Amino acid sequence: MVDRIKKWNTLRNQILVIFLFVMIIVLSIVSIITLRQVSLLIKNNAEDQIRQTAVEASGRIDSLFEQLNTATKSIMTNHEVQKLFERMYLGKSVTFAELQGLKSIVNNIQANSEGVYSVELYTTDLKQIFPLNDSTKMFQRINVKWIHEAEQAKGKLVWIGEDPKNDDFYLAIRRISLIEHNFENGGYLLVRINKPYFSITEVNTQQYLFVLDHEWNPIFSNFSKSIDVLSLKHQSTTKINQIEYMVTKQSSTKGFTVVILTPVSALTKGMNGIRLGIIFAGIIGIVIYFLCSLFLSNMITKPIVNLTKTMRLANEGLLTIDPETITVNEIRELNSTYNQLVRETNHLIKTVYQKEIIRSQSELKALQAQINPHFLYNTLESLRWSLEEKGEEDLADVVVSMSDLFRYTISRNSNDDWVTLKEEFDHIGNYIEIIKFRFGDRIKWCLLLPEALEHVKIPKLLIQPLVENAVVHGSENQLASCTITVAAELASDSYIQIVVEDDGVGMDEERLQAVKQAMDTGDIISKSGKGMALHNVKKRLQLYYNEEISDSITICSHKNKGTKITLKIPVNGGET
Repeated sequence: MVDRIKKWNTLRNQILVIFLFVMIIVLSIVSIITLRQVSLLIKNNAEDQIRQTAVEASGRIDSLFEQLNTATKSIMTNHEVQKLFERMYLGKSVTFAELQGLKSIVNNIQANSEGVYSVELYTTDLKQIFPLNDSTKMFQRINVKWIHEAEQAKGKLVWIGEDPKNDDFYLAIRRISLIEHNFENGGYLLVRINKPYFSITEVNTQQYLFVLDHEWNPIFSNFSKSIDVLSLKHQSTTKINQIEYMVTKQSSTKGFTVVILTPVSALTKGMNGIRLGIIFAGIIGIVIYFLCSLFLSNMITKPIVNLTKTMRLANEGLLTIDPETITVNEIRELNSTYNQLVRETNHLIKTVYQKEIIRSQSELKALQAQINPHFLYNTLESLRWSLEEKGEEDLADVVVSMSDLFRYTISRNSNDDWVTLKEEFDHIGNYIEIIKFRFGDRIKWCLLLPEALEHVKIPKLLIQPLVENAVVHGSENQLASCTITVAAELASDSYIQIVVEDDGVGMDEERLQAVKQAMDTGDIISKSGKGMALHNVKKRLQLYYNEEISDSITICSHKNKGTKITLKIPVNGGET
């Protein structure tokens, strides 16, 4: 996953992503602002339209009420009616024939007035005089408060509301003012109105309309279910059956209120199409911008990519000049600088190559000299014969091993630098035979070399310093026996792995880190010179092999459990 991310983490892709990111942000901001403004405009237009509908509905209600007012006023101001109530006001008697004459007057006006179902006339003492067949008192028909309101209205029509005796009708009252007597109270007119009179159908089928009187009692509604209309008095929105409605209220000049409930979704009905159009336009814009950004990023990064490929070849050892002609000034300068660097580097390689080879060979000899002790073969041979004559066979064997060890170490022939694994393992065996003479049974060893790897060549004396470290430091301050294992195995088709392991005293984490640091720097971390052998081995690996092999030494150690050192080197020798 990390490699895949690194693969896509290129300058071209970064430019492309940044361009697209900026474009998406700009388009998003523009789309949001545009959509918001268009949505607000559509919503405001819809609200204005609904409010205009409410105004028209309230005007319609006022017009209907004014028709009732005109019809009842024509009855009140009729000459015969005025004359009749004037006589009653003056205390004069009224004949039955005169009362019957009211019927034709009322019926004539009633026939020409839409919505008026019936008219009742009462005297000032609230006695009914029309219709003639009813002797009901007015306070038996309506609440007394409406009589007081009619008195205070000075002859204006007062809306009462639903007829308490029949809910199919509404009632309204007005005082009969006597024109000839300074508009004194001559009686009362009570009109009964058909409920369908106030029906208003000029609304959308999705809208609910309520016509309310001055006490917010509904006098008309196209909503078939019950609803608490008082709750709408101070609300701008409400929910009915989980659908949100906008509440539009409009008061009329006659004291009525028109309330229209409109679904909020209807206000933004056209927004879906606009939203889809904006999204589609945004997608097209992003695609066009993506193509333009891709072309631009390729134009910018192609010269850099070519230069990078050329530099990568230089990293692999092929220092070549990039001949491409570049039009961008900054990249052309970078290409020119790289070409100049290649020329100078090639010149430097040619001038110092021989000197570097000589220096490396000298350093190899110097490092090898730190490991190689020098003894005389003749002295060791004489010592061996002397010990055998005295019967010291064990000491004689040790001297033989020592002679072979020094002969192997200080030999000077044309193939001195490289030996086979078998020769190195034989040398390690001689070394351990000598060491065993000192430590006795405290030192045990195990050499594991597969037959298939016996002829693999490695640098001479590469393993022996590690075995010496295992002997000296693995068994220090320890009376128990210490087993040293040296094993070679095939790690892959191209590499072998050499392991030197002991089960001695080991190291804690702090000391292990110090040893690793000494291996890199060559510092001596103890009086015994611990760390120097590892540094020499690592330095020789760097000189005999390429630099990549320098990280092939691994050290693993645990306190009182032992130490394990692993070398991983090429099978094919890799001589420089």
